[in-house]
Formats: sequence, C-alpha cells, structure tokens
Amino acid sequence: MKICAIGDPHGDLKKIRKIPLTKSDIILITGDAGKADFARNRFFENIKRKDNGLKELEYTAKDNKLAHMEIFNSSLEVWKYASKFAPTYSILGNIGMNMIYDSKIAKDEKKYGLKLPSLRQNMNRIKDFYFVRNRVRNIGGLRIGFLEYFNDTCWNKEYNNKDKKKIAKARKETAKAKQILINFKNLDILVCHQPPYGYLDETNHPSAPKEWRGKHAGSKVILNYIKKEQPKYVFCGHIHESEGKAKIGKSQIYNLGIAGHIIVDL
Repeated sequence: MKICAIGDPHGDLKKIRKIPLTKSDIILITGDAGKADFARNRFFENIKRKDNGLKELEYTAKDNKLAHMEIFNSSLEVWKYASKFAPTYSILGNIGMNMIYDSKIAKDEKKYGLKLPSLRQNMNRIKDFYFVRNRVRNIGGLRIGFLEYFNDTCWNKEYNNKDKKKIAKARKETAKAKQILINFKNLDILVCHQPPYGYLDETNHPSAPKEWRGKHAGSKVILNYIKKEQPKYVFCGHIHESEGKAKIGKSQIYNLGIAGHIIVDL
C-alpha cells in the first residue's frame, strides 16, 4: 500500500497540486488544512501590543466572519481536491478548532449577529474524505493512529506562559491525550499535529516573538509515547520552519511542514 502523507496544507493548493497523488492508495493529512492568515496575523499583532502595554485588538463581527470564511473555504478546497485521487484522512490541527463544533459556531453567531456555515456538516458531504479524531483506524491491513492537536503542559513551561486558565486547560488536554494514547498499541503509523518534544520542533520563524525563538514547541506526551511504543512512522507538522526527518529508536519521524509530502510503501 502506497501512502502519501501531507504536512499542514494551510490552503496552499498550488503546492498540493504538485504532489503526485495519483500514485497513492491513501492520503494522510497532519491537520491545519485551511488558510488562516487573518487570524494568525491578528494573534501575533496582539502579542506585540501586549508586550508594548497596549490594549489587544478585539474581534468585530466583520473580523469574525472574515477569519471564519477564510479557514472554511480553503479547508474544503484542500479536502475536496485530495479526496479525488484517493481516500483521504485528516486530523484536527490548532487552526479552526472551534469551527467543528456547531455549538461554538452558534455562540459566535449570537455574539456577533452573524450566520456562519458549519465546517463539520460540509466536510461530511465530501466523498472519500474522513475526519478522524483520536482513534485508531485499520486501513488496508495497517494500524494508523490519529491524534488531534492538544496543548501539552510542557509548552506552557517552555514558553513561560502564566495564564492560569490556559494552564488549567492544558492540564486537562494533556491528561486526555495520555489516556487516548494508551489505546494506540502496535501502530504502523501515528498521525499527529505537533512533533515530539526536542525533535523537529524549534520555533525560529521570523514572525514569532523574539523570546520564542530557539525554544521547543513539541509534545513530551508524544515523545514518551514514541519511545515506548515505537510506531514505524510518525507524520506531523505544526512547526513549519523545522521541517525535516529524524529518528527515535526504530521510529521514523517526519515533520512535513506546510504542504510538504512523503510517499511510503508499506
């Protein structure tokens, strides 16, 4: 079975069209399918404003709809294109996490007086596309585990985050991830969003705050899992500037960056 693993697309169809998808039996995507330039730029702008003692910019109704529709349209375009060539499986990255919950969309609609389309409902209409959340799938005789993005507590320590609410949320998400991975035994492939801690996970992007650069944004939970369970392949993304490959024991680790790809034959 030939498997094409694609790194976080971020709506870059131009790059994805160059991938020889016709040679694949299945396609795996490491999350962040959609383009989120508006939301990303606002996020980093507010970090700078906070550092300079300025009030953070709040989202208006127009901002919210712009951010939503940018992610919504570009995500669907990527999934529709890929699934024309082979059954396509994708996890959830940190981009658009709230958009798969209709209850959270309804909350934004009420808050801003908007009508927003449901990403979950529309993705379910795509033929040969499968959105997988925190479970193992047996595909063509292979055991493939799909672990969606979560905020590992080690990230908060590494980046000196002191926000008590975010720290508490990270603890819950980390505990949940550990529990999920207990069931990920004897995997051929692990598809996850962030890399294992200390491997292909340094933040050195020019747009990142200076105090972030050179630090590790990977997950210790994922690292410990790989060391113990040794899946044959691990495909991830998230820290795009650290695209590359590494090895942990017998496990081959690939950070596929933005729409990077690899085809393996198992």
